This record gives sequence, structure tokens and C-alpha cells, in this order.
Amino acid sequence: MTTSASMPTTGAEAAPASPGLKLVTCVAVALIDADNRVLLAQRPAHKPMGGLWEFPGGKIEAGELPEAALIRELKEELGIEVPQRCLAPLTFASHSYETFHLLMPLYICRNWNGMVRPLEGQTLAWVRRDKLHDYPMPAADVPLVPILQDWL
Repeated sequence: MTTSASMPTTGAEAAPASPGLKLVTCVAVALIDADNRVLLAQRPAHKPMGGLWEFPGGKIEAGELPEAALIRELKEELGIEVPQRCLAPLTFASHSYETFHLLMPLYICRNWNGMVRPLEGQTLAWVRRDKLHDYPMPAADVPLVPILQDWL
């Protein structure tokens, strides 16, 4: 596949991953409210990349489909129920960190059941499209922001 000027990129064209890096598969979502704001969650200070902001989601467990993992994570982390039909894939991140390579699809969702609550003690913020760059994010998430902004 070739990349044309009109195709968005997600950082996958960066330097190739080092041999032997563990592949970590995660899934994330841009929850979009009625005011067209996007939900971001701040990583706890004691975890890797603590203090950075990210799209809600988490790791995909062995044998789990990405959508099922996302539905599970959103219930565990935010107390909301999301029907699979309300998840639409938007783009993905492919990024090498020092000790692992992350592959992470980003979905969008405008419809869910329940009130968003920080069930794991995380700080949450509903952020307007033009303010997303004001929130420091992990390196893998950064190239997703302009793609999401273009879509919004």
C-alpha cells in the first residue's frame, strides 16, 4: 500500500520497531457528547505515563475482539454500557515505545447508556475539538488527535 497526500497517517511511517519488541494491543474510543466534546481520562500518577491524558479504553485480552474489549473497559472504567452498533472505527495508532510496540484502534461513539463516572479514580475532562492539543498525551495518541479533529 502506498500513502498519498490525502491519506491521514498515524505515526506508523516512523522508524521500524526493534526486533523482539512485545506487541501490545489496546483499544480506545473518542466518546463524543451532545455538545461535540470528547472525553479524555488522565492516567494515574503512579502508572507508566502518569499524568498524561488519553482516550478511554484498555488492553485487549487473549481471544477478545476489539469491540468486546472496549465495551468491557467502558463498563469497568466509566460505568456506561455501549451497544456494539454504536462503535465506529475511525483510525489506529501503531507506535514503538522503548519496551513494546502498541497497536491501538480508535473508535468513535456518540451513544451510550448511563452517566459517565470515573470508577477507577481517574480525572475526566470533556474537551472541545480545538482544545484537544492542550492536554499532554502519550506519544501513540498524539497523531490520532488531528484525524479526530478533522472528523469532528
